[in-house]
Amino acid sequence: MIWLGEHFLVIVGVALTLLAAIFVLQQRRTPQSTAAWLLAIVLLPYVAIPLFLALGFRKQGSRFPRVRFERAQRGERGEGGVRANFRSYGLPAATPGNAFTLLGDGTGAYVAMMRLVEEARDSLDVTFYLIADDAVGRAFVEALERRARAGVSVRLIIDRLGNLWPPTKALRRLRAAGGELRYFSPIVHAPDRGHLNLRNHRKMVIADGTRVFAGGMNVADEYMGPEQNPKRWVDLSFCLEGPTVQVFADLHASDWESAGAENACKPRQAVACASVGETCTQLVPSGPDMDGDALHDVLVNAIHNAQERVWVVTPYFLPTELLGHALAVAGRRGVDVRIVVPEHSNHRVADFARGAYLREMTASGCRVLVYPERMVHAKSTLIDDVAYVGSPNFDVRSMLLNFECALFLYDHQSVEAVRSWFEALHSRCIEFTPRDGFWRRLTEDVFRLGTPVL
Repeated sequence: MIWLGEHFLVIVGVALTLLAAIFVLQQRRTPQSTAAWLLAIVLLPYVAIPLFLALGFRKQGSRFPRVRFERAQRGERGEGGVRANFRSYGLPAATPGNAFTLLGDGTGAYVAMMRLVEEARDSLDVTFYLIADDAVGRAFVEALERRARAGVSVRLIIDRLGNLWPPTKALRRLRAAGGELRYFSPIVHAPDRGHLNLRNHRKMVIADGTRVFAGGMNVADEYMGPEQNPKRWVDLSFCLEGPTVQVFADLHASDWESAGAENACKPRQAVACASVGETCTQLVPSGPDMDGDALHDVLVNAIHNAQERVWVVTPYFLPTELLGHALAVAGRRGVDVRIVVPEHSNHRVADFARGAYLREMTASGCRVLVYPERMVHAKSTLIDDVAYVGSPNFDVRSMLLNFECALFLYDHQSVEAVRSWFEALHSRCIEFTPRDGFWRRLTEDVFRLGTPVL
């Protein structure tokens, strides 16, 4: 017993080191990442293990139920390319018969979103990473409150880390009116209720199970509003009506379950969505609630197979090693690769970290364009004749960690709308020039090491 008491901390340290090492080895990571975590855990267990518990987890097993696409249409024979790749991950098939409207203006997006809320008659299923305590955020919550008082079933999910200062009074009134609110993965939570490092970055408003507003915009004045604002960020969202909305409904139902307390609410009854247009779309979720990394893996494959163009717009360009390599190879073999980023984003650290990646892209023949006027928050990629619009940034966190969703477009008209939006953006950009100087490059290379957690 004396020996045990004298060596108690050593025994605990060894046991924790072994457990942490097992967790690291069981998760899908690059060999470099796995080796780095193992080395840190062995050499500095009392520092590295708490960091791993806070930042190291990816797929969370039973903590986040796997999404069940019970109402989605199944695949058809003859699917190929990107569509077939997504189907191999068990995702619902691309469905024709949708009506798609691209929203590249914050005022138009706000009007469309509020109209969707006001016209809802039966249900409103809402998820946002951020609803700010400003005029725009409060007006949105008040609109939800009015629908709840009118008898509409309102279920609102907001990410807790993204909403450290939410519109508390407006949310309290929403609950009093009968609306339901769940915070996704609270910062202080039970062990089985989420993880600090895994955030819900999805954005969607589903009305009556038949129409959806989604994309990259949060609900705050810098993203959208009833009046034009010359300082408002450049961003993209969309409205969609048709069969693919059923997949959005399944995704929200899964998030609602993941964010719920012990007494889960009754699931929504499935709503049949008739064909209303000619757009062919496919919703691709990613995150800890999905098997594999479908969005990331299929993008890597699609970029390697690109023949004509790969156009990317993102606020934060911090790609995985595989994505960065795919873009560089595409640039070297003559594909028109264009990457648009803001000249200065809202995260200075991310700007330093991206420098090393952007230097690699320009050296590989890719065009890096910076938007000098204001912040760019849009997230979209155009690869030959396929495009997507959604919530994922072109970074490690969105591709491998957070809960995200992207809408892939396969019909000519919708892809052309995205291409036209890109071209208008390109015309207002300037070419990126790498910053010279030993200390600048050293700073960028050091910050690049923190890419997985930025």
